Amino acid sequence: MQQVTTLDAAVEAILAHAGPALRIGAPLGIGKPHRLLNALYARVRDDPTLSLHVMTALSLSPPKPAPGLERRFLAPFLDRHFGADFPALDYVADRARDALPANVEIEEFYMQSGGLLGSAQAQADYASLNYTHVARDVASRRPNVVVQKVAREPGGTRLSASSNPDLSFDLLDEIARRGLPRPLLVAEVDPALPWLDGDCVIEAAFADLVVELPGPAPKLFALPRQPVSDADYAIGLYASALVRDGGTLQIGIGALADALAHALVLRHTRNDEYRALLDAFAPGLADSELVRGTGGTAPFEHGLYGASEMVNDGFRVLAEAGVLTRRVVDDERAMRRINRDEATHEDRLALEREGRWLDGAFYFGSSELYDWLRTLPPERARGLRMTRVSQVNQLYGRHELLEREQRRHARFFNTCMIATALGAVASDALEDGRVVSGVGGQYNFVAMAHALDDARSVLMLRATHGGGGRLTSSVRWNYGHTTIPRHLRDIVVTEYGIADLRGARDADCVAAMLAITDARFGEPIVEAARAARKLRPGMTLPDIRGNTPGRLRDRLAPYRGSGLLPDYPVGSDFTPVEQRLLKALAWLRGETATRAGKARAVLAALGNRAGADAEAMARMGLEHPQGLRGKLEAALLRLALVRTAPRR
Repeated sequence: MQQVTTLDAAVEAILAHAGPALRIGAPLGIGKPHRLLNALYARVRDDPTLSLHVMTALSLSPPKPAPGLERRFLAPFLDRHFGADFPALDYVADRARDALPANVEIEEFYMQSGGLLGSAQAQADYASLNYTHVARDVASRRPNVVVQKVAREPGGTRLSASSNPDLSFDLLDEIARRGLPRPLLVAEVDPALPWLDGDCVIEAAFADLVVELPGPAPKLFALPRQPVSDADYAIGLYASALVRDGGTLQIGIGALADALAHALVLRHTRNDEYRALLDAFAPGLADSELVRGTGGTAPFEHGLYGASEMVNDGFRVLAEAGVLTRRVVDDERAMRRINRDEATHEDRLALEREGRWLDGAFYFGSSELYDWLRTLPPERARGLRMTRVSQVNQLYGRHELLEREQRRHARFFNTCMIATALGAVASDALEDGRVVSGVGGQYNFVAMAHALDDARSVLMLRATHGGGGRLTSSVRWNYGHTTIPRHLRDIVVTEYGIADLRGARDADCVAAMLAITDARFGEPIVEAARAARKLRPGMTLPDIRGNTPGRLRDRLAPYRGSGLLPDYPVGSDFTPVEQRLLKALAWLRGETATRAGKARAVLAALGNRAGADAEAMARMGLEHPQGLRGKLEAALLRLALVRTAPRR
């Protein structure tokens, strides 16, 4: 093992091993060593005799705010949230403007959502892979270097892959299986990365090159937590009633996941209020055949076990609320006895000593999540295992019978963009083929839900997207791209209800999807279904006239006002004044989505005489606007603040 303390020394050591053609595997998310990759990229960019091929995913970079109100809001926030010294990836900026040099290739299987729709280089070099196939396909590219950020054991010598044991170990095993040369394993020690023990730990000598840079490390990339809307909360509430006590939970990331986690916390800790909310919001849901047969609304007596590729803030709040308490052990016979209420004294001791309440392949979220992981008491930390993605995202190939016992009553919750009336779903790309994000592990979890006897896949989406004159339905008759084919249809949830599609005939599938469609977009679906002979003659279709944002808002308003459904249920990275500004700016963005909307907003702003939020205007630097543009921005912002101010 070689140890270096400078980036220059690390680059020289890597080139000495790999030669002029660098083929580098790098983990996704916060396990990617930004400073080292920037140094390698700069070296290759400036030397045409070298080449660089990076195989990775989710290259995170802070947003670049556009001029105007967006920059006034975001620039101070980004400086505070990420730190002035955050090492943004240089190849990300160059690729976004199609400026990667000819001797550099960046191949990703998952991209920062929506950020690279306009990049020809990113779109051309995207690899559409299920998460569990990545190690196989990266190995086929014959990488000669693998780079990864690690944590060092406090007071010890061991290293932890911490946030990203997901692919590196599987990749090295696949390379060995094929008889290929072992790549140089480069570990950059990051003192900000939480130390986690268990499967993600390696002895220091396992790494060929350890890079330990002096001085304080930059902040970890933390995802700013977004506000949860009425639609998000409605989806989360419906979904929360589909979770079975004593079961298994997987969730994605974002506002929908936050809403689901909060609803599950309410179900467990404030059950009377939760039941009253559910009854007022969705009368009869709690006693429906679907909920009685699939989920429930009672507190979690037996608790849940988490098995999710991503560990996020939702799992943090569920753990803190006492929901994640079901434990599993890696003993098939013991798990069988435990599941059948036949546990022995030894089984119970094993659960107490070795039992895990959460298995994950990578973690990603807020600074609060990282602090929580960093400060977990040892006895609690033993129940959280970061491990290979092949252990989490699939049943086959390792210990299928054991994992079937561990993952009882599994509920896999994921988000999507578009669902068709026949149950197909698009989650990762647009009709024209451009990739928004990537399939990641979604297909794995949907397929697993069908492979497990008592599991369900739940795909969640907002019924509409866009705004103003560009508002469109997220439920379509057909769509030009598919992530999940219709033969794997299971449960789909929008803010207007739950569509149980498993095993459904096409006509019944159309009716169920119509029932959860926004009222403004139902008729085209009915017309297309009739034209395609997919509705029975005289078939009664659901009345969806009540599926409107206004009615949804009215149903949730008392609970929003009481604080039961806060804007930021898993915590916020924004100050109170920034939270008010976010509401105002979101309103303004919706109102000005079209040319006519912009004209109406400007006229209303110029005619507005109401007083403004002085603190918010000062935060945006518009308390004394200068110039025509500044004065117009101030007028529009004042109008937005007035329109979104809380009603007294």
